[in-house]
Amino acid sequence: MSISAFDIFKIGVGPSSSHTMGPMNAAALFVNVLRESGELGDVVHVTAELFGSLALTGIGHCTDTAVLLGLEGVVPETLDPDEGQRQIEHIRSSRSLKLCGQHCIAFDEQLDLLFLTEQYLPEHANGMRFTAFDVHEKEILQREYFSTGGGFISTKEEVNQPLGDQGVELPFAFKSANHLIELCNEQSMSVAELALANELHLDDEPTVRKKLLTLWSVMQGCVKRGFAQSGKLPGVLGVSRRAPRSYELLVAPDYKSPTLFMDWVTAWALSVNEENAAGGKVVTAPTNGAAGIIPAVINYYLKFEDDADEEGVIRFLLVAAAIGSLYKMNASISGAEMGCQGEVGVACSMAAGGLVAALNGSNGMIENAAEIGMEHNLGLTCDPIAGLVQIPCIERNAMGAVKAINASRLALRGDGTHKVTLDQVIETMRQTGRDMNSVYKETSRGGLAVNVVEC
Repeated sequence: MSISAFDIFKIGVGPSSSHTMGPMNAAALFVNVLRESGELGDVVHVTAELFGSLALTGIGHCTDTAVLLGLEGVVPETLDPDEGQRQIEHIRSSRSLKLCGQHCIAFDEQLDLLFLTEQYLPEHANGMRFTAFDVHEKEILQREYFSTGGGFISTKEEVNQPLGDQGVELPFAFKSANHLIELCNEQSMSVAELALANELHLDDEPTVRKKLLTLWSVMQGCVKRGFAQSGKLPGVLGVSRRAPRSYELLVAPDYKSPTLFMDWVTAWALSVNEENAAGGKVVTAPTNGAAGIIPAVINYYLKFEDDADEEGVIRFLLVAAAIGSLYKMNASISGAEMGCQGEVGVACSMAAGGLVAALNGSNGMIENAAEIGMEHNLGLTCDPIAGLVQIPCIERNAMGAVKAINASRLALRGDGTHKVTLDQVIETMRQTGRDMNSVYKETSRGGLAVNVVEC
C-alpha cells in the first residue's frame, strides 16, 4: 500500500473534493512554487484556465472560489468557511489577489479565470492550467495540474504514472486485494492489523490512533452541524435541508418505526451531505460527494451493534482506507472519470468492508462485503443537476449507506468464500467507467441533469 489512510481520508470543505479541494490545492501549490523560487515578487498577472469537467460543473462545485482562495495560499484542511467567504468578497470587491497571502496583484476574474467548457486536456477530465506573468507580460511560470478525485492532485508528469509506484515503500505494500489477503495470511494478520502496521511505518501508534479518532470526530461534528441547520441549500435549485426534521422525528419520545435503523442511517447520511453541499467542513471518504456513507455506517455500528466500541471504529477506518486505496491505485475515485460508481460505489464498498472489520469478521468476509458493495453500484452515473452536489448526490449517500450495511450482513452470514473477487469488480468498474459516455461523468450534460428543470 503506497497510500496512507490519511490520504484517503482528508479533512476539507465542501462541496467537492475533486472540484473544490483539488483546484484549491493545485492553486496553492502553484503560488508556493513561485514563492520558493523567489519569483513571487516579479508576478504582476496570473491566469487560471479550467478544462473539461472542472469547466462544465465548476460554478456549481465552487471551483471558481476554490481557485481564488488557493491562489491566496489557502488550503482546504485549515480553511474556515466563514473566513473564506470574507476573503472571496474582498477579492471580488477589490479586484485583486494577495498571492500566497503576501504579494498583491490586480485580478480581473472575468478575464483571468476561464471556464473552457469545450476543451479538455488529454491527460484527465479534470485539468487546469495556471500561468504567471511579469510586468512585460512575459511568462514566468506555467503549470498544468489534474484533480484526480478525493482531493488528490497530479502534475502532467505524474498523472499517468501508476499510483502504486509512487510514495514511500511500506513494509506490507500491496497492489491488489488478492495480494493484500495473501500478505495477511502470510503474516497471520487481519486486514486491520496489516493496515495499522503500514501506518506505523509513518507514525507511532498513539499518533496514528489519535489521527484516526480525529477524523471520526470531524465526521461526528459534521453530522451534528447538519442536524442543527435549517433552510435551503445554496444554489439555483432551492433544495431544502431534510436532516434537521428527520432528527427531530427520530428523537421524539413517541417515535416508533419497523425500519428504525434505516431511518437513522438515512438521517446521518443526509446530514453530512447537506453540510457538504453548503460548503461545510467534511472528511473525504473517499470523496466529498460520497462523504456521508462512512459516517452513517459507523454511527449505525455504534448505535445498533452490540459490543461496539472505539477499537471497532479504528478497525473500520483502517480497513475502509485500505479498500479505498485499491480503487485509487487500480481504477479511480473521480466522478469525472468513473461516474458516481467511482464515488458512492467506492464509499459503499469501503463502508461494507469496514463494518465487517469492526464486527470482527474474517479477511475473506471483508473482501466479500467490499465486492458486494461495488458490484451493485456498477454503472452508476454522475449527473448532478445544475452542477450542484445536491440532486441526486445527497440521497445517493443515504441509499449507499443502507446498501453497505446490507452487503456486510450478506458477507457475515457466509464463510468468506465467493465467486466474484474484489479485484475483478474493481477492474469491471474501471472498464465500465472507461466505456461510459462522457455526458454521464460529472459534466451535467446527461441523465437527470438534462431531464429535470433546474428552477
